[in-house]
Amino acid sequence: MKPNQPSLGPVMLDVAGTALNADDLRRISHPLCGGVILFARNYQSRAQLTALTAAIHGARPGILIAVDHEGGRVQRFRSDGFTRLPPMRVLGRLADADPDAASKAAAALGYVLAAELRACGVDLSFTPVLDLDYGSSDVIGDRAFHANEKVVAQLARSLNHGMALAGMANCGKHFPGHGFVEGDSHHEIAVDERSLEQILGADAVPYSWLGKSLAAVMPAHVIYPKVDALPAGFSRTWLSLLRNELGFDGVIFSDDLSMQGASVAGNVIEGANLALAAGCDMVLVCNSAERSEQLLAGLAMPTERARSAARVAALLPQQAALAWQDLQKSAQYEAAQSLLRALD
Repeated sequence: MKPNQPSLGPVMLDVAGTALNADDLRRISHPLCGGVILFARNYQSRAQLTALTAAIHGARPGILIAVDHEGGRVQRFRSDGFTRLPPMRVLGRLADADPDAASKAAAALGYVLAAELRACGVDLSFTPVLDLDYGSSDVIGDRAFHANEKVVAQLARSLNHGMALAGMANCGKHFPGHGFVEGDSHHEIAVDERSLEQILGADAVPYSWLGKSLAAVMPAHVIYPKVDALPAGFSRTWLSLLRNELGFDGVIFSDDLSMQGASVAGNVIEGANLALAAGCDMVLVCNSAERSEQLLAGLAMPTERARSAARVAALLPQQAALAWQDLQKSAQYEAAQSLLRALD
């Protein structure tokens, strides 16, 4: 955050289409808004995306523009030059055969992912997925690197390093782990009956091992009833453990408050208040203009906002991005692309 720049609010919301309309501009300009998340519906071409992000940054200087752009089936922008990134399971399988090659490929993937997004004005991708691949979760599935927490941590560290080389921060998800449960928290209330000790001994290990290389975390909309009756993103118990026991001092984003897994926290205002009180720095509301309006109209600005605002501001890129044409001529980009092509 630059000197004299007003602090941005704790709400990240979406926009309707491929260009800003009057309602988008009004919501982005609201004091409670601090971020915008983009989806596939917001993309037609690289030129259009770059114009859209420039318009968002112009309407609200310092705002954080984010996207879910992991690779595999969760990649919002796939055409007009964007590299089709493989699912993370591909890296995990390579790690079983050649750990060093897998780490190099993960770093290359992180660099390409981040450099292409940054060339189009996107500040952050919500990646890497740190969930373990138990083979039981369809919503996680091949988005996970591996079933072994050590492999997950190593590959995530390499991917984060590649993103950092392109000037982008990272966000590990879904704390403490979404891979064990079969339920999809987008559409149902997901419950994980394991004990705290079981979860900390496996699923949560990457969060501890990644340490300072982890810039942000997104908790799961999963209930772990042996720990708390609320999903992790609304749980002071879980988020205090993340801060105090695991030593995490980066940004905590809620997952989307419009998801079914968040419904146990009440309406969108109640959910936002619970998440912020539990320790989230920023809350997301997606795919519902009605809920966005309700949240902006009914949520009070947190009284102690300065520390959270500083954390979020630290995620903003600190170096200029390469323009797309310059990126294509970059030796670093070409070397990274060569490593990715070897994965095919």
